[in-house]
Amino acid sequence: MLAVLKQFINKVFRDIFRKKRHIKLGLYGPPNAGKTTLANKICTDWLGEEMGTVSDIPHETREIQIKEQINIKSNGKELSFNLVDTPGIATKVDFEDFLKSGLNEKEAKKRAKEATKGIVDAIKWLDEMDVVIIVLDATKDPYSQVNITIVGNLQARNIPVMIIANKIDLKKADLKRVESAFPQYPVVGISAKYGTQIEAFYESLFTVAG
Repeated sequence: MLAVLKQFINKVFRDIFRKKRHIKLGLYGPPNAGKTTLANKICTDWLGEEMGTVSDIPHETREIQIKEQINIKSNGKELSFNLVDTPGIATKVDFEDFLKSGLNEKEAKKRAKEATKGIVDAIKWLDEMDVVIIVLDATKDPYSQVNITIVGNLQARNIPVMIIANKIDLKKADLKRVESAFPQYPVVGISAKYGTQIEAFYESLFTVAG
């Protein structure tokens, strides 16, 4: 009985969110999957400016970044949202990994501390989201512990989700593997860096966000 009641309440709230003209859209995923690259692509397409800095060193984004009032249009439809780019989620942050990327010990420890705080903040912000886009690196194993952790947190909150299999421009990218890992969610393969399939992403966003 409680489960039925919970499903009913979740549906009511989900319907309310879908009827909202302005939503909060979160970008989540592991480090270096391309969240900020996608955020930059969205912001460049619709605002004419980038959102954040990208880097090959993991955990470049260590604080929540918000770009307000983005309006996208497609085939007569319009969607308005605040875009929230979150720090990469990881189950472990080790400063020695940053040493291997060329940072000195002081920089590495500082980055590890900030990255850990960023992960905690990202999880807290889940409760603020109306819709979440999970950005995954399509060249990597989608069945990782961190990916399963992210999906589990979203399922527990019953938040509408779309999965982006990013970096399909790379030879090792495997879109079907990502689709097989998460059949419960729509999956769109894109290259955020080059804008490949970005129109398909926007179309799917209308469907997921309502």
